[in-house]
Amino acid sequence: MSTTDLKEQLINKIQETDDKALLEELSVLFELQEPDTVYELNDEQKNKIKTGQEQIKSNQFLTDEEANKDVDQWLNK
Repeated sequence: MSTTDLKEQLINKIQETDDKALLEELSVLFELQEPDTVYELNDEQKNKIKTGQEQIKSNQFLTDEEANKDVDQWLNK
């Protein structure tokens, strides 16, 4: 399928739909508007983030390479 054909199909689907949620998602995807979703964290989530930040400051973390090695060992690779 050519780029032109794909564009035409997308334009047709957009024109045919009345699904507001879908249109809003497309709008965000094409950066026509900023997402208006605000995520509220509960106390447990905030504490987990704080713990993670403290672990990073004290170098208590794995590199990507170390984590992948551990996963491979757990999966017996």
